[in-house]
Amino acid sequence: MSDRRNSIVPHIDWFTIGIYFFIVITGWLNIYSAVYNPSHPEIFDFSQRYGKQFIWIITGFALAFLIMITEAEFFSLFAYVFYGFFVLADLAVRFIGRNISGSHSWFNIGPMEMQPAELGIFAINLGLAKFLSNEKKAVNLKRIRRIAIAMVLIPMLLIVLQNETGVAVTYTAFIFVLYREGLSGNILLGGFLLITLFILALVGNKLVISAVLAGLALSGFLIFTRRKMKDITRIGGILALCLLIVFGTNYAFNHLEPHQKKRIQVFLQQNVNNSKEGYNLHQAEIAIGSGGLTGKGFLQGTQAKLNYVPAHATDFIFVTPSEEWGFLGASLIVIVYFVLIIRLLFLAERQRSPFSRIYGYGVASIFFIHVAINVGMNLGLVPVIGIPLPFFSYGGSSLWAFTLMLFIFLRLDADRLQILR
Repeated sequence: MSDRRNSIVPHIDWFTIGIYFFIVITGWLNIYSAVYNPSHPEIFDFSQRYGKQFIWIITGFALAFLIMITEAEFFSLFAYVFYGFFVLADLAVRFIGRNISGSHSWFNIGPMEMQPAELGIFAINLGLAKFLSNEKKAVNLKRIRRIAIAMVLIPMLLIVLQNETGVAVTYTAFIFVLYREGLSGNILLGGFLLITLFILALVGNKLVISAVLAGLALSGFLIFTRRKMKDITRIGGILALCLLIVFGTNYAFNHLEPHQKKRIQVFLQQNVNNSKEGYNLHQAEIAIGSGGLTGKGFLQGTQAKLNYVPAHATDFIFVTPSEEWGFLGASLIVIVYFVLIIRLLFLAERQRSPFSRIYGYGVASIFFIHVAINVGMNLGLVPVIGIPLPFFSYGGSSLWAFTLMLFIFLRLDADRLQILR
């Protein structure tokens, strides 16, 4: 066994591990700068957030090492066990978990707080990869896809019940995995168009939108069909669904939680008071803009350090490098994430095992959705939903979750020449 573990060392993707270390250390330094306390200047002061983050980092490194010395088959063999455990944890935390800011999503484990919804996304990825890889040659593809979608929707719904809609949104990343494994691209396109229609219905004239939709439906029927009854039924059904969304938007919007409605209004710039509901985004934009091209310098930021920007060590951590390192520094961070995601896609495509390939695509998709949403909400490009920037934001649950995901895949990749599941 030791000989086999030694044999994988040359096959470990050290380039990806180097990116991991770069992001983790850079994030730690930015947390130090964001919450710097002159009375506690030591970065290893465990009474401060930057000291606590160091503990999470060291334990994360230890976790990564343990994963790399574990047999690769272990993760496939126990994939359903991990999946079931975290689904049950998501169910249990709703009833026995700690309530933080209205969210029943945290377990207290001694001095630590753990969030199963965030930590367990690797397990959902494992379970989905196991199922799809086992059923790849099955005849009834529609049944397989329905079960795969249900495997994602069940934990998503449990997380929504915890009042953690932001975390639940990140589970939509698995749609890219399903697409890679044969899901029709029309579903992706249809989902995007429905979201666009929902937004247009909130800001536009519903009668005008309805008239445009009717015109498009008629044009499509006359130009792209043979004008048979089944074409009328298909196009009529699509038009009816679109009109239902247009005229049902206000009803759906009014039944959202107050904070969810405010976030959407801030994103759409509707009746926004920058001293109240629009405060977070407004201050983040001020901080990012004040950084200019090259920034104010390390520890010289003011908006985050003086607490003008809320959650500046977690959800709005991207503000700190933008203010202190400027456009160039912030762009470097985005580029590094882009390189990481592209690298993960490359690694996924070279896998011989369907399980490893599917899992790798899941990791890349999850990282992509987190980076896109976190950076986007800091810039005002997407609604503020409160999710961490991978390896960068303060917090143990998120750091452990992303470390688990990444290093399980790296372990599978290192063993790709020995195993074929």
